[in-house]
Amino acid sequence: MTTSRAIGYRHNHPVTVSDALVTEDVDLPVIGPHDLLVQVQAVSVNPVDVKLRVSAPTDGLRILGFDAAGTVVATGEEVELFSVGDEVYYAGALDRPGTNQTLHAVDERLVGHKPRTLTMAEAAALPLTVITAWEALFDHLRLDASSRGRLLIVGATGGVGLAMTQLAHTLLPDVEIIATASTTERAGLVRSLGASQVVDHHGELAQQITSVAPGGVDWLFTAYSQDQMDVYAQIVTPFGHIVAIDDGARDVTPLKSKAIAWHWEFMFARSLHQTADMAVQHDLLETVTELVDAGRLRPIIEHDLSPISAHTLRQAHKLVESGHLAGKVVLHDW
Repeated sequence: MTTSRAIGYRHNHPVTVSDALVTEDVDLPVIGPHDLLVQVQAVSVNPVDVKLRVSAPTDGLRILGFDAAGTVVATGEEVELFSVGDEVYYAGALDRPGTNQTLHAVDERLVGHKPRTLTMAEAAALPLTVITAWEALFDHLRLDASSRGRLLIVGATGGVGLAMTQLAHTLLPDVEIIATASTTERAGLVRSLGASQVVDHHGELAQQITSVAPGGVDWLFTAYSQDQMDVYAQIVTPFGHIVAIDDGARDVTPLKSKAIAWHWEFMFARSLHQTADMAVQHDLLETVTELVDAGRLRPIIEHDLSPISAHTLRQAHKLVESGHLAGKVVLHDW
């Protein structure tokens, strides 16, 4: 076999346009010394896929997709962590062709063994969001099992928020989780995953937090930080920490009088800059696999589509663009 079937875009069309995503045969990926060649069996769609399709330029066909689950069919000469036949899952890299293709090359240091208790589709729902949540909690906020205090998760029913709620509940026993949600049903979901308090995502945040946490919160994760600095300055304690994942410049001056630290989380930083500790993401996913197989963490899936095609991927992009999901959109089988 010399080609792989791939789905991508050549023009920045709205998702309603029939050729917003197209299917083409492309050359089989060339694998480097640390690469795995994976037969992709399931993928999921994340907001980053939508952002790229709408605005990122392309020279020819740009193949989208980050989350994937599948089976290793070939390995590079220096691969040590995997063998042909292993079932794996991962979130890929920003600067390489995406996972929306039948055969995909990925650096083994970004890959984990798939949880044995999950289907391929279920496994594909996890990597990008759980890596982001993990890095936010443990790399940036530097929380551990001895941490005590209050964590506010703004946007708790997004993919990252759902993963973070579970990780914090499972691994941080003395951290109280306060979450924001937009409906009663979604509030029930995040409570079931470990949030002890839930406030209205569309309400006046400072007032609501004051009512449930009079002393404020020690740590704040946000997926929606635009124009929120004054509010965050009110509700975060002195010497507290905020970590954000959305885009755009921010004036953090209101945080200064309390010496509140601001962090950006970007899960592609390690692979994009080829950091010396890239294998941390492999180790992270291996730990996640253990948590999943022990019944302590689970994927939250709202839509499961099949087969993987340009048509179903356009459906998935449309669902993600709606901004109304409380869980992931996954696709499986070609």
